[in-house]
Amino acid sequence: MRIVRLSVFFVLTALFAGAQTHEGITIKEVFIPMSDGIKLAADLYLPENLAGGKLPVLLEYLPYRKDEGRGRRFGLYAYFVKRGYIIARVDIRGTGNSEGELIPYEYSEIEQQDGEVVIDWLAKQAFSTGEIGMFGISWGGFNSIQMAMRQPPALKAIIALMATDDMYEDDVHFMDGMMHIDAYEIGQDLANAMPGAPEFKIDEKYFANRFETTPWLLQYKKQQRDGPFWDRASLNRDYGLIKIPAFLIGGWYDGYRDAIPRMLENIKSPLKAMIGPWNHTFPNWADPPPAIEWRADAVRWFDHWLKGADNGIMDEPRFAAFIRDGHAPGTNVKEITGSWRWENNWPSPQVADKRYYLQQAGGLAEREVVSSKKSLNYVPSVGPEAGGSVMWWGDWSPDQGRADSLSMVFETEPLSEDVTVFGFPKAHLSVSANAPLAHWMVRLNDVSPAGQVTLVTGAGANGTHRQSAADPTPIKKNEVFPLKVELHFTSWTFKKGHRIRVAVNNAQWPMIWPTPYTFTSTLYIGGSNGSGIDLPVAGVSPWGGPRFPDPEESPKLSGYSSIEGGTNSGFAEVDNIMRDPKTGTTTVKLTNGGGDAYPWGKIFYDEKISHIVNDRDPARVKVESHYQVRAEVGSRKIAWEGILLFESDQKNFYYTYTRKLTENGKLLRTKTWKETIKRDFQ
Repeated sequence: MRIVRLSVFFVLTALFAGAQTHEGITIKEVFIPMSDGIKLAADLYLPENLAGGKLPVLLEYLPYRKDEGRGRRFGLYAYFVKRGYIIARVDIRGTGNSEGELIPYEYSEIEQQDGEVVIDWLAKQAFSTGEIGMFGISWGGFNSIQMAMRQPPALKAIIALMATDDMYEDDVHFMDGMMHIDAYEIGQDLANAMPGAPEFKIDEKYFANRFETTPWLLQYKKQQRDGPFWDRASLNRDYGLIKIPAFLIGGWYDGYRDAIPRMLENIKSPLKAMIGPWNHTFPNWADPPPAIEWRADAVRWFDHWLKGADNGIMDEPRFAAFIRDGHAPGTNVKEITGSWRWENNWPSPQVADKRYYLQQAGGLAEREVVSSKKSLNYVPSVGPEAGGSVMWWGDWSPDQGRADSLSMVFETEPLSEDVTVFGFPKAHLSVSANAPLAHWMVRLNDVSPAGQVTLVTGAGANGTHRQSAADPTPIKKNEVFPLKVELHFTSWTFKKGHRIRVAVNNAQWPMIWPTPYTFTSTLYIGGSNGSGIDLPVAGVSPWGGPRFPDPEESPKLSGYSSIEGGTNSGFAEVDNIMRDPKTGTTTVKLTNGGGDAYPWGKIFYDEKISHIVNDRDPARVKVESHYQVRAEVGSRKIAWEGILLFESDQKNFYYTYTRKLTENGKLLRTKTWKETIKRDFQ
């Protein structure tokens, strides 16, 4: 026994050599060998006083460059390390400081095979009990779900935040089955092209493995219909693949919230879920309030499944949901008011659909009406008024009045009592169009007595996907067909005196790429084929609701800070909207930028994107983007640029993209990709 303990001591002593220690937490970079000889870079966050002991390991597995993320993530990880866990933050193959060629696209087989090796390696280390958990937000949440689908033996439980089970309709490439160009897609390409910090090593191997690899956006836009490419990493094809306990966390202002009710309904292994008034961020950092200390439940979750603690977490109801009281429109909301409720099952027996029928005169009521119809001329520039939601069905939005003025609008009389919805509103439309390709957008809005219009939720549908997103078919001219539009998961209380409004149109620019034909769509009202919407009306929960602690202050890691107005968020924001009535052109400009300081230097980010559409010629649409990242390390100044032009006509998309690399003002390398991509029912 003494020999074993000494060997563990020497292993840990070697491991900690050259490590950084701060507030009792040691950060050590290690390299994890893959079967082909490639090594993945990892940061381990360990208690300073581990002294030969063993702890469970929590893995976060990302392409988001662990060295640059070290300062921000330290505050997140410290909570877990101080409560008896080791954190492993690993750069995916070909990203950050990991070796090898860049993975060919998100969530590839290569990434997941490597992930199994990483989990096995962590389980076998001297500091590990062999019990591995996995967690993360966005990409880290996605691949936590995907690694659980692969069922590696050492992976015992996961926590997935702001993640999805459907890679086609829910991710940022084809939202609701429709073409989308996202600032994230553009920015991530340049991050992929950067070598690891702080050396930023530039050599021929780097050019071959990263700089000259095919851009991911180009790969995705060739996969315009659902099918095997997207199914490879989508849980919704077989929920039975999840065998281990999973804890899901989402936000009402996040675009990935729909996976929570689907997984609650379909997964048979132990499951817990939480959804609150947050956008795409960790709930302890949420702004506006209320933020919560979600890590308290995360630790209880991992203590139960990785340490065998009988702490009562599985005795509580499965699902904690924040029911929004409702608020005025605007992107500067100061606080989201509401209350928490428990649900033990989903679908909830306390929620029942109530059908509201669309009325010819613009009403929305529970009574059916005689048959009639309403028509709308397609205006492809509708949508920038979605504000914070301009690029997905999330975040906060300004008043919807202008968008509604270009839509078919139906609303109730002022409500005689509060109406709380909780679930998926479902629009059942009967429609036609005199074009072979058309989209339908449905928004659920709250209209205050003062006339303010707040977006509650919405969704879109590609009319050619009416029978199958994998096998689309053109719309027959003026043929009437049913179209179901399931709006994104929501909670909201429509207050007494307010009106419930449904708005229907055919565009959501720049979130959704416009269809290429001018056309008129028709909505059929009343009779056996009449259009309506089912609202999931919620009663009182018999379980009451949870109470969560306030966020614990996150410790800072010295040498890391934001500069020039703040850290690059990864999400470009609307800078201005310009409409030219003479030409019919609408231009939406988005910008993002900032900088960060590190112990070894600085990095600056600058992103500018223009989305341009013409109402008179909807086939000719384009996105122009310029993204630059500059690194300063001592006297060395390195800059990576990405310049994108993505445009369309009636038959094709046209992709032109250039990467540039300069050092101290000298151009080292440039490469351009130029391709024509046939429109495939998009």
